Amino acid sequence: MSRFKKILTALVKALVIVFALIGFILTAGFLAQYFGWTKVPGAIDWRSRYYSPEVTSKQISSAWQKSEEWATLKKALAKDAPVIQKAATDAGLSPRLIATTIISEQIRLFTSEREVFKQVFAPLSILGVQSQFSLGVTGIKYETAKQVETNLQDSASPFYLGADYEHLLDFSSTTVNADNERLARLTDEHDHYYSYLYTGLYLREVIAQWQKAGVDISHQPGVLATLFNLGFVKSKPNPNPAIGGAEIEVGGQKYTFGGLAEEFYNSDELLAELPR
Repeated sequence: MSRFKKILTALVKALVIVFALIGFILTAGFLAQYFGWTKVPGAIDWRSRYYSPEVTSKQISSAWQKSEEWATLKKALAKDAPVIQKAATDAGLSPRLIATTIISEQIRLFTSEREVFKQVFAPLSILGVQSQFSLGVTGIKYETAKQVETNLQDSASPFYLGADYEHLLDFSSTTVNADNERLARLTDEHDHYYSYLYTGLYLREVIAQWQKAGVDISHQPGVLATLFNLGFVKSKPNPNPAIGGAEIEVGGQKYTFGGLAEEFYNSDELLAELPR
């Protein structure tokens, strides 16, 4: 056999081996996907966690309840319960719905600001008041707060609540100083009433928007908390609203913003102080 034929034969054999390996890899990949061998743990939505056979109902409901963050938050919310109740009455919804957003926002703050939590929030059993990108104890955005006010005044808005609510957030100062007054309302460390009121009105406005579109989410706390977390721009009425939002890890368990809110709402925690 000539040198050329030997080289050609070797190349053909090499190509056969390469294609055989490719075929084996593709087949193995297909089988791995088909039988689920490639799946790895990740962020778990509350729905799939609830129905997971490996996790009992007791484990699900107690992961965040056993955390040091919840122990601190529970004491702080109990102290603020009368203020939450007043804001809820003024906004026209249950105090527990307002509390759902506080739970997720404060636990997220506690877990992200560990040193402040250990040195300030935990020893004093107080809520964290934010004053930069998010404001107050519920973490409402500044522009979101302004839109809440605008929606109260705009009768053509799908978020409009009616004449009884139009002047609920009127300012005592002139328009020039309204921005400063708004900021002062939301970042007051000693009185959280306006943090709760703006949050309650946001939830009411979103409920109104969806009801006008033929969908009632007034009894879906996880959906409402998710929409609070995502903002007005993401509130798009549809027949199958989803629970999600920012990921929060507490008590060794991963939750979504809306999922954690939903679990608190359905629990018996602080039920006397913050009724449904």
